[in-house]
Amino acid sequence: MIDFEKTKLILASNSPRRSELLKQAGYEFEIIASNMDEQTSETEPALVVKDLSLQKATNVFNSIMKVVNLSLDAYEGVSLMIIGADTIVAKDNQIMGKPKDHNQAFDMLNLLQNNTHQVYTGVSIILYDFETKEKKVHSFHDCTDVEFYPMTDSEINSYIETGDCYDKAGSYGIQGSFAIHVKGIHGDYNNVVGLPIAKLYHELEEM
Repeated sequence: MIDFEKTKLILASNSPRRSELLKQAGYEFEIIASNMDEQTSETEPALVVKDLSLQKATNVFNSIMKVVNLSLDAYEGVSLMIIGADTIVAKDNQIMGKPKDHNQAFDMLNLLQNNTHQVYTGVSIILYDFETKEKKVHSFHDCTDVEFYPMTDSEINSYIETGDCYDKAGSYGIQGSFAIHVKGIHGDYNNVVGLPIAKLYHELEEM
């Protein structure tokens, strides 16, 4: 079991939604966002999010270790944990990330409206013990089904014009004003927000 009093926890994400979920669960952590280009050779949604989350966690881990090697004494008796996450939306295995412009956001939402789609979040955990030099790496994913009500072109455009869509996979945020268009979900709501916090808790308990 992880001793969090002796573990430095780093969230490898700038997402305010992931940060808030970790805070709500009672974790103390710092934020160091990865600066990698998000590219993967995987094509299946579950594998895509696990691969990208691991890339993010690894990128931050490597950056920290470069600094640590200059001041090892400051980390004596401490473990380091990096949590990376990636979320995508998929409809009929068509993967949707964050939209680049209004037209792309419209196309995504028009495809999703009046339909059910899947939201995948991959999470990767890197745990490193500075004393024993032991490194553990664990990745998992969660999937939630989300169903939208029918939406008119006007409703889609009005939402896009709020600007809320551009930093979110699939061009929507379930926790914001878009909630009026969500007919139902099957699975973990927090997974759609960006971090399956309950599953993360239980995965950490097993490490």
